[in-house]
Amino acid sequence: MTESSIKKLASTLLDAITDKDPMVQEQVCSALCSLGEVRPVETLRTCEEYLRQHDKLAHPYRAAVLRAMERVLSSRASELDKDTASTIILLASSEMTKTKDLVWDWQQAASGVLVAVGRQFISKVMEELLRKLHPGTLPHCAVLHTLASLSVANAFGVVPFLPSVLSSLLPVLGMAKQDTVRVAFCSALQRFSEGALEYLANLDRAPDPTVRKDAFATDIFSAYDVLFHQWLQSREAKLRLAVVEALGPMSHLLPSERLEEQLPKLLPGILALYKKHSETFYLSKSLGQILEAAVSVGSRTLETQLDALLAALHSQICVPVESSSPLVMSNQKEVLRCFTVLACSLPDRLLAFLLPRLDTSNERTRVGTLQVVRHVINSAAAQMEDKKPFILSSMRLPLLDTNSKVKRAVVQVISAMAHHGYLEQPGGEVMIEYIVQQCALPPEQEPEKPGPSSKDPKADSVRAVSVRTLYLVSTTVDRMSHVLWPYLLQFLTPVRFTGALTPLCRSLVHLAQKRQEAGADAFLIQYDAHASLPSPYAVTARLLVVSSSPYLGDGRGVAALRLLSVLHPNIHPLLGQHWETTVPLLLGYLDEHTEETLPQEEWEEKLLMFLRDTLAIVSDNAWICQLSLELCRQLPCYDETPQEKNFLYKCIGTTLGAASSKEVVRKHLQELLETARYQEEAEREGLACCFGICAISHLEDTLAQLEDFVRSEVFRKSIGILNIFKDRSENEVEKVKSALILCYGHVAARAPQELVLAKVESDILRNICQHFNTKVLGVKVETKDPALKLCLVQSVCMVSRAICSSTQAGSFHFTRKAELVAQMMEFIRAEPPDSLRTPIRKKAMLTCTYLVSVEPALDEQARADVIRGCLHSVMALLPEPEEEDGGCQKSLYLETLHALEGLLTSLLQRNMTPQGLQIMIEALVPFHNLGLLVGLFSPRCADLWPATRQEAVDCVYSLLYLQLGYEGFSRDYRDDVAERLLSLKDGLVHPDPTILFHTCHSIGQIIAKRLPPDQLISLLLTMFEALGDPEKNCSRAATVMINCLLQERGGVLQEKVPEIVSVLRSKLQEAQGEHVLPAAQHSMYLLATQHCAAVVSSLLGSPLPLDSHTSMLWRALAVEPRLAAQVLGLLLEKMSRDVPFKESRAFLLGRTPDRVATLLPLSATCALFEVLSTPAAGPAVLELYPQLFVALLLRVSCTVGVQLPRNLQAQERRGASPALAARNLEPCSSAVDTLRAVLLRSGSEDVAQRMDLEGGWELLRTSAGHEEGATRLARAMAEHAGPRLPLVLKALACTHSSAYENQRVTTTAFLAELLNSNVANDLMLLDSLLESLVARQKDTCASVRRLVLRGLANLASGCPDKVRAHGPQLLTAMIGGLDDGDSPHSPVALEAMLGLARLVHLVEAWDLRSGLLHVAIRIRPFFDSEKMEFRTASIRLFGHLNQVCHGDCEDVFLDQVVGGLAPLLLHLQDPQAAVASACRFALRMCGPNLACEDLSAAFQKHLQEGRALHFGEFLNTTCKHLMHHFPDLLGRLLTTCLFYFKSSWEDVRAAAPLFTGFLVLHAEPRQQPQVDLDQLISALQILLKDPAPEVRTRAAEALGRLVKLA
Repeated sequence: MTESSIKKLASTLLDAITDKDPMVQEQVCSALCSLGEVRPVETLRTCEEYLRQHDKLAHPYRAAVLRAMERVLSSRASELDKDTASTIILLASSEMTKTKDLVWDWQQAASGVLVAVGRQFISKVMEELLRKLHPGTLPHCAVLHTLASLSVANAFGVVPFLPSVLSSLLPVLGMAKQDTVRVAFCSALQRFSEGALEYLANLDRAPDPTVRKDAFATDIFSAYDVLFHQWLQSREAKLRLAVVEALGPMSHLLPSERLEEQLPKLLPGILALYKKHSETFYLSKSLGQILEAAVSVGSRTLETQLDALLAALHSQICVPVESSSPLVMSNQKEVLRCFTVLACSLPDRLLAFLLPRLDTSNERTRVGTLQVVRHVINSAAAQMEDKKPFILSSMRLPLLDTNSKVKRAVVQVISAMAHHGYLEQPGGEVMIEYIVQQCALPPEQEPEKPGPSSKDPKADSVRAVSVRTLYLVSTTVDRMSHVLWPYLLQFLTPVRFTGALTPLCRSLVHLAQKRQEAGADAFLIQYDAHASLPSPYAVTARLLVVSSSPYLGDGRGVAALRLLSVLHPNIHPLLGQHWETTVPLLLGYLDEHTEETLPQEEWEEKLLMFLRDTLAIVSDNAWICQLSLELCRQLPCYDETPQEKNFLYKCIGTTLGAASSKEVVRKHLQELLETARYQEEAEREGLACCFGICAISHLEDTLAQLEDFVRSEVFRKSIGILNIFKDRSENEVEKVKSALILCYGHVAARAPQELVLAKVESDILRNICQHFNTKVLGVKVETKDPALKLCLVQSVCMVSRAICSSTQAGSFHFTRKAELVAQMMEFIRAEPPDSLRTPIRKKAMLTCTYLVSVEPALDEQARADVIRGCLHSVMALLPEPEEEDGGCQKSLYLETLHALEGLLTSLLQRNMTPQGLQIMIEALVPFHNLGLLVGLFSPRCADLWPATRQEAVDCVYSLLYLQLGYEGFSRDYRDDVAERLLSLKDGLVHPDPTILFHTCHSIGQIIAKRLPPDQLISLLLTMFEALGDPEKNCSRAATVMINCLLQERGGVLQEKVPEIVSVLRSKLQEAQGEHVLPAAQHSMYLLATQHCAAVVSSLLGSPLPLDSHTSMLWRALAVEPRLAAQVLGLLLEKMSRDVPFKESRAFLLGRTPDRVATLLPLSATCALFEVLSTPAAGPAVLELYPQLFVALLLRVSCTVGVQLPRNLQAQERRGASPALAARNLEPCSSAVDTLRAVLLRSGSEDVAQRMDLEGGWELLRTSAGHEEGATRLARAMAEHAGPRLPLVLKALACTHSSAYENQRVTTTAFLAELLNSNVANDLMLLDSLLESLVARQKDTCASVRRLVLRGLANLASGCPDKVRAHGPQLLTAMIGGLDDGDSPHSPVALEAMLGLARLVHLVEAWDLRSGLLHVAIRIRPFFDSEKMEFRTASIRLFGHLNQVCHGDCEDVFLDQVVGGLAPLLLHLQDPQAAVASACRFALRMCGPNLACEDLSAAFQKHLQEGRALHFGEFLNTTCKHLMHHFPDLLGRLLTTCLFYFKSSWEDVRAAAPLFTGFLVLHAEPRQQPQVDLDQLISALQILLKDPAPEVRTRAAEALGRLVKLA
């Protein structure tokens, strides 16, 4: 290899450096680097010369060349000789300083070259750089940048030169006037200082360990003086920041006394910049370094500057961090680092500055101060240890701040305090209370909008942060355990902490469990020593009541119950075992439900049962009385939560019921009555429940206390006070009375039954009536309050229910019953008849339901009034009231209807007589002609009531005799047939449905025999109307009689068949009974057995698409094989009678006419599907199988792409009604579905399933896939229905001359695929199939000719042993197909190639040899065909030809193999995967014919199917073997490669230069004369201008690989 060759190759690459594509440019650089890796000196010299000679080359490209040089130098700098290094250093220095202007990309690249050389030749580089430092002249900015970079890259090499560098730079600092130059100086001084600090920190590894900081101190101070006193005052912000960045590390190198001297100026100077810069990170970072330097020298000046420092830093920390910029976040960290430095050195002064600022009202100031305090607590824990009380006391005012941001900051400070022992100090409890207060905040009181970086606004809320903090402090900070336990218990009962109950309970459970583990003494609470703690009674009451709403407050029910269970030793010693078993059951119940599914009443009852069991276990009257007292005390806590207060009342009643002290019970009941808030409905209900539950154990005391309250001064005084305010006195007094009335009702409902009856009238009802003050009670006072009415109704209802439930109800005489019923009816009548506004109507009817059940019975008039009044009140209501709360209204309406139903049932049960029924129901029966009348009465023979059945038979009996009278018979005439009706009446009494409907059938036979013919259709039509009878038995009877009439008299109805079919279809759509459809199907069957053609014609007139009922009627015609065969024959004849489609005129010229389906074949196809869907049609289908299969296959083929008529298209777009069968009406789809039904019904389920799995049915429906669908159908038939094929083929025999091209294509595809199976040979069908296909070989349709070739080729897989016998015929057909047509992309030629690939292995060798060369030459142009299918087929066929010729390859064919080698290798990169796969196969087959074991092994190894191919590696290996074994092919292969440089496929065009490079790379010296390197480089140069970047990239890569020949 000569230097000139390297130079030429490198120059070629350098000429391409100006490519606009970055990837190509990068590859050119990589290629240069490849050259440099092998011959670094020559490559670098060429690059140097290129840059020197192309002085006008634009700087971006110069920079690219320099970057390539830098990459070579980074790994090969050690191989440079001194002369080359000097040359490169001079070049880079020249490039770097060629222009005085700042061209950063160019100058940085040149600087990079110097830095890379400087790692190996630091002295020479520094010498060159120092030469650039002219005394009295400003250095170039790039020189400064290079010096700075070298200081970082090779600190140990540069630092010894620093004195010289500084001595050159410092004198000219003052001359720097431009900001860019000054910035460069600052950067250099910063890097010099950092390098010096690194050198001093690692003296053990330094070349000169004697170097000390003093060596740089004087020079650095001189530089500092210029930077600080002159440049820092610049108006240019970038320069000021560069100065500040440099001052940070420089401060560590200043002499101690100088630093102390400068601090009074330096610190204020830095701080003053905070006001001038928005990006303050570099200021804060530098300030931190300066502070560290000052602290390290023990500066006393720092104290004098502390106030200003703290003020500036504090203002920085108070700036809100709203940006997600890393610099903003980093600035915060640097500022806090500054505070850490100050906290460690001057903690007192720092706190004296910070803590007073907590008292400010400014949000930002307070938040920032709290942030610093938290940081100081964490980072300077030792210095803050004795300052804890001071810090705690200063938090007083921040705790009162209501701002959300301040609250979050306070919570974070408290969290830090908890970890460092602050909360154990006096005053720590206030912090804990603050956390709990924030946990109690309701979520809706979080007005602050989240920041843009917040993913979950709720997660950043004050409450969420506080909850997490409380739990973490409780569970992870061990030292807080004795602080929080049992202190947190005191927050359970106050109302203001209700929102914090869930986190409180969870924390307390954890703390309690830890205490339990420590021992019983640590867990048991000494209440005497903790006076502020709530009593165990208060804790029990609170936790139990809040558990009634278990899903509020993040699931406080579960948390409260768990805490209650854990606390059992501190509540009562006897509760442990019971609570440990019961509480988990309650928790499990909650786990089974959600807030939406929990039955609230059932849950509350479980809790009350838990309370009752607890009281029973304790069984201590004093303890129970104390608990009841605490429950009563907590009533005001729940004024804002009515549901929980209602439950609390129930708990009070339960507790009082368990108390044995009557005085305590009376006292608490009196207090409840005096303090209740009667204006609240929920409280009135709760109070009443309390009294009712208490009455279970204390009935006498409860009733006495209610009466005492009414007589008490408190009640009278309250009434008197209310009377002063006339505008509200009536309403408020009635609320009190409502509550008292409810109390009496609940007492009656819950008190022991054996005691209630004695008190009902004397005590309970008397007081109820006294408080209501109506006419019933003897006092005429009208009430306007609906609540009072409702309470009265509810209470009377509960009293009545209690009476009915009593075991002594039968002997109880209720004297007030009639009056109360009348009062309820008055309430019902007073309700508006057209609207449902209150539940008074419903509850009044429920009350009447119970009242009518007790003695004495109501008189007849009263019962009638009740029925009429209730019916009138309810029936006029709208079923679905249009209200805002429509759901509640609908529910109330349904409940009212159920109440009415219950009342009427109760009245009937009291008077189970016809007269009782007559009061409620009146019937009107119309009378018309005989057929109509018989049709009306006869279905009643199966009425629900036996008596009605008897009357119906009598009516029919009378009507038949009336008809006999019309016919001339005397009145005393007795007809034997009619008389049989009387004997059938006994069968109607029997409850067995079978006997009942058999009797109805007998009645129908009698009617059929005696009804005149002219009345028959009238009777049938009337009975059709009865199909919709709401009484199912009557509707069933109508179906039985209709079928009986059709069976007996259907023969005379031929002219009426269309009318009967039409009426039957319409009635099916109206009728709802599930029995109607089967009966209608039987009716249609009976009619069809007598008039088959008429029924088929009538049903074919049904509109399309068929509705579900019409479909079921068609299916009824298949229940009997003989009838089914007749119907199928008629439908096949109808389907084939008309043309399958008509062509409509196209509106646009040149447009193909639309094909529109004709209606009759379409209807017949749909009907065929329905008939075939019936299992009973199986025998008929087997009988007509060939005709059905062929007719439907042809129907499918000629309806592909055929449209529906326009009227049906409109229906399809609108969407079918729900009653329509869910089937596709599209002509081809309907035919496909019907063909599938034939297969299923004929026992060929396997064929249908195979088509389902392979998607064959979907393919048959589409124009593009129809041919493949027919092929898959034939394949499935051959595999699963072979014995049926002979008859099918016989039926298909005449289709080759069909006028429809689609039918010829379909049948040819079907026949062709049959040859793919051995069944053709097994059934002796081979010759006939071949004959049929050969006859179609000259068809005018190219698709038919193509399918003929496919069928002939299928012989290779279907009957391979028969191929030799037919070899010449098959090869002739295939070779002829290669020349079919004039099109270069003839599908027939493609099929011929595919067929030859299958046949060549099976024919006789001598049959193939004569045409082998012709085939190889004929298919070669297809290798580069534009169509993927042709490339794939031709290449695969080429592979098969090679496979056949293994070991016996003639020289003529071997030349074709060699000629195809390069195209095959390049097409491995074909954009189509199928082509690439074919190339893999062909190359594997070519290998043995090349007589090269290495090459063949490489092909076998790399080109296996399914294995990933690394093309570059494979191509490299292949070229290596080719050049070793076939050196003479180099020129030929390169020529082929050059041809593919112009390929239309980018990937192939890119593969060609790669192939070229590898070939040349592996060529031996003796083959090099075959290579025209100049031509090759020229061709690659052209490719370097290719429009595709990938091609240019590959070309550059190839040029890089040509290094071997250069």
